[in-house]
Amino acid sequence: MFTGIVQGLAEITRIEKKPGLHTLQIHFPTGAMENVAVGASVAINGVCLTVVQQESRDTICFDVMMETLSCTGLGKLRHGDRVNFERAARIGDEIGGHILSGHVHTQARVRALEKPTNNYRLTFQVDTAWMKYIFPKGFIAIDGASLTVAETGEDTFTVYLIPETLRVTRFALLEEGDMVNIEVDSQTQAIVDTLARLGYDGSMPPRSKY
Repeated sequence: MFTGIVQGLAEITRIEKKPGLHTLQIHFPTGAMENVAVGASVAINGVCLTVVQQESRDTICFDVMMETLSCTGLGKLRHGDRVNFERAARIGDEIGGHILSGHVHTQARVRALEKPTNNYRLTFQVDTAWMKYIFPKGFIAIDGASLTVAETGEDTFTVYLIPETLRVTRFALLEEGDMVNIEVDSQTQAIVDTLARLGYDGSMPPRSKY
């Protein structure tokens, strides 16, 4: 489980590619991986990965299998790329964002990037099938960062970022056309899907009790 509070940026230092499997070597800020162990979970750009090897105090290796490579942006990472990271939450930790599984649902493309005075506005385009789970003022995780949706369109949604978020995450590095990983809010998804099964999604009249 993760909280969506990105703990910083790490750097891809090596990628070993085999058929259907990439091994990522990632260098983290000093002390960020203190007491990490093989088998521990770390979210990289919102994707829950398992530590498979610790090469030094701050350099960790992760295996990324074929399904993850095809469904997320991890397969397109290159040497030197910077990624968001968050270690798994522990019992008693403050939940500053919202509860995440680290299981990416889909990807979105940066549609627009605007910088009005003292603001940073990002608009993303996503497959319309996922828009039923994205609402203004609702939660969404973008590359593992818990954010609040500001506005929505037919196939777009917009978020605003404060300077601290830009400092800690990779969002300041994004350009128009870049892809990001998306995890929709699990509670919203459960409610929407339950209502749809009961016929309250507008596709059919509600079921009669009789």
